[in-house]
Amino acid sequence: MMENLRGVYLPPLRDASQGLKPSRSSQLSRLFQLLADDAGREDINDALKKLDEELKKHEPVVNTHTAIKGRHDSMLGPQLAQVLDLGLSGSDFQRLASRLFVTSHSPNFASIADLDSLVCLVDTGNSVETFFPRTITFDKGKREKLERYLDVTRAELFFARRVIFVEGAAELMLVSVLAEKCGHKLRAHGVSLISVEGLNFDSFLPLFGERALKIPVAVITDADPTAEPEGGGEAQALYPAPGDAVRVSDNTAKMKEREDTFVKVFHGLKTLEYDLALHADNRTAMLAALTELHPKIGKAVSAAVDAVEGDAAKAHALFSGMFERPQNNVQKGRFGQALAQVFVDGAACVVPDYISKAIAHACQVQQAAP
Repeated sequence: MMENLRGVYLPPLRDASQGLKPSRSSQLSRLFQLLADDAGREDINDALKKLDEELKKHEPVVNTHTAIKGRHDSMLGPQLAQVLDLGLSGSDFQRLASRLFVTSHSPNFASIADLDSLVCLVDTGNSVETFFPRTITFDKGKREKLERYLDVTRAELFFARRVIFVEGAAELMLVSVLAEKCGHKLRAHGVSLISVEGLNFDSFLPLFGERALKIPVAVITDADPTAEPEGGGEAQALYPAPGDAVRVSDNTAKMKEREDTFVKVFHGLKTLEYDLALHADNRTAMLAALTELHPKIGKAVSAAVDAVEGDAAKAHALFSGMFERPQNNVQKGRFGQALAQVFVDGAACVVPDYISKAIAHACQVQQAAP
């Protein structure tokens, strides 16, 4: 025994609660391993099991277990509570803990987890429902695309109470500001604003709706109307006037077919920038933002806008002067950020009707009268 002790370094016991707490690396554990043979260790294990069983019979322990179980059932819902309430041994629970991670808000973990391993708990107001992403059937290639796009930011959707999906950086910068112009703070309503970076909505939308995550979802997308030339050839972009009926793009039409009680798709006449430019107050703000970014382009576009009559013609001139240039188009993300700041600084703003409706649906509020 003394020979064994000479070969063991035991650090000073400065913190007894840490140094003696149960673990394989504790000082007591190391001493037991060195000073007891197999039969002795087995006797110790048997004694500890008997002590554990006796402790479970004491009223304070019983009451504590009942209180914890009731709290854990109410927080997790009956389905997951049943999964956790397995009466596992210590070693079994350690193995399970390496596979089961319960979090109220951790997109970091959700972004790297396998989609098949996720379980979502949704508070419907009347009960807690479970949703398993693995049960969703995706179109060919869409699940793989979703998994590639699920970074830390987009994995927020698994924890969201409400969602607004947008196409890109410009909408990401502007929608929250436009919401405040409508009198709504997205954060206060628990709305997550998520960009799908293009037209990748079809990879995200299967996760939502009456047969999936039952939360309000608003999709803000472009109509991108075009006209087919009579003699054939490449489709021509249209620049509708307020009140014009538009034929939306095939992609937008396909998304509209997915609508149900929870998921709604909203589009304007063309794009967010074009629809904003149909209003005189917005054009003033947009030209101010453009001139701040690109003074020469701003001056030229302002002159082009002044040279035509009518809201549609002016919107066309402004839109084309920024985003349909022969070369060096204005970057939509940078412009969106600059325009958002102009609005925040107090510039007059008219929120397009489809944006107002999308915000009202996501926030679950009545749309304000025009």
